[in-house]
Amino acid sequence: METPTSTLRRGGRRAAVALVAIATAVPLAGAPVPSEASVPAAAAALAADPGDSGRFARLNKQIAQLDKAYGGDLAKLKDAQYAVQQALAKSRDLQSDLTEARGLVAQMAATQYMTGGQDPAISVVASDDPSELLGNVTLVSHLAQNKAAKVEQIQSLVSQQDQARKQAQQKIAELQKEIKDLLAQKTRIRNLVKKYKPESPSVGMGGVTPRMLKVKNTIDLEMGPFPTIGCVRTTGDPQDHGTGHACDFMVTTGGVMATGSAQSLGDRTAAYAISHASALGIKYIIWRQRIYDLRSPGWRAMENRGGVTANHYDHVHISVF
Repeated sequence: METPTSTLRRGGRRAAVALVAIATAVPLAGAPVPSEASVPAAAAALAADPGDSGRFARLNKQIAQLDKAYGGDLAKLKDAQYAVQQALAKSRDLQSDLTEARGLVAQMAATQYMTGGQDPAISVVASDDPSELLGNVTLVSHLAQNKAAKVEQIQSLVSQQDQARKQAQQKIAELQKEIKDLLAQKTRIRNLVKKYKPESPSVGMGGVTPRMLKVKNTIDLEMGPFPTIGCVRTTGDPQDHGTGHACDFMVTTGGVMATGSAQSLGDRTAAYAISHASALGIKYIIWRQRIYDLRSPGWRAMENRGGVTANHYDHVHISVF
């Protein structure tokens, strides 16, 4: 009659390899078993990518084409694009955590099988050659202590990953709607772009276009002075700043949230830019994590970029055609 130890010697390691694959779908003996109702949801969450990445890639190409046709940087679309990127990244990270957790449970199942389901300490005492098992004891003991928590973690990760994928799909749908809305206004936007003939970046004026220089000087004269005005830059994600088509009108410095008189200055600056956009050739304004795009008028909330400056709480961004 074979003992657990002899099983380990004669082929348990080969069996363990097979069990690692099998156990990813089978919970440990004594571990919480998912209810029948939870099985379909778990299977859906663990399914292959249902085309989300492919859909997003196609939308990215469409955005690039619209940028060219609609007068440059479409910041509203770029914001929706950023939201999809974040949602897909979260879904991928959770899937990675889930795979790691399930692999650990598979390892526990294989080890438990190899020791005949016995406590590893008992296996060592009963073995003719305990040293043969000592190398696995620490690992097995650690895994055994945590198996219930790990199985519960898998249940939680399945749910979280399913929610993350649904959120990603929702963000993709929102991006598709943004594109559809812009396409519906194609004639009006192209007439707007035609009205403001594109200008080339300049030299000798800091690199801003003549139109942007006019907007900068006008707003500085009418609304200033500002602590500082920043225009051309090529670092980070410069978008219109990189071509001299944008300036940031700072109302505070050092990344400080604008309040009181500083916030009022930003409010007045944004309002002035909107009301004089047609005369000045302004394309869009960003202020306090909102964007007003003249190609699709109205304030719209933007995604959280994680900081005061990144979310435009200390400056008014103005871009021109």
